[in-house]
Amino acid sequence: MNSTAPRALPPTPSQTVGPFYGYALPFTGGGDVAPPGHPDTVTVHGRVLDGAGAAVPDALLEFWQAGPDGSPSGAPGSLRRDPVTGAVLGRDGVEFTGFARVPTDADGHYTLRTLPPGGAPYLSVCVFARGLLHHLFTRAYLRDDPDDGLLSTLPAERRATLLALPEQGRHRTHRFDIRLQGEGETVFLDFA
Repeated sequence: MNSTAPRALPPTPSQTVGPFYGYALPFTGGGDVAPPGHPDTVTVHGRVLDGAGAAVPDALLEFWQAGPDGSPSGAPGSLRRDPVTGAVLGRDGVEFTGFARVPTDADGHYTLRTLPPGGAPYLSVCVFARGLLHHLFTRAYLRDDPDDGLLSTLPAERRATLLALPEQGRHRTHRFDIRLQGEGETVFLDFA
């Protein structure tokens, strides 16, 4: 036996990232932040794509945002539980929580229904996906704001990756695709 040959080591937990997010983290109505029937509801949808442009079917997106009045924190209650059974009840359908957790489907598609954030023109997004050792942070801007501290520092082609574009013929609907790497890669933020 050659004692100088490299030894195979078992993978560490961060090296075994798999499609685990869909089992315990999503909850019923996770993408429905706006109370049902609210007239100001905005729909943001898109796909999560890998470096080759293929859909990521098991990603999980978390969204945080300011309330319509600009308040930095929403009402508690996204993950309410039944006090008897412990089952997740989700939102009460009345209060605005400012938090969403949305899985992608088999085509890498997600949908979020929310209210426009007051003050800041964006939604904060956290991306969890297989193959990512650490989750990624980005923003989905519902409008281009030349005075925004982040957008104003980016070249036009990079800034475009942060814009949730209004869809023609679809009232209050925006498209925001997230590209994890490669051509057109979404701008990701580093909170070091």
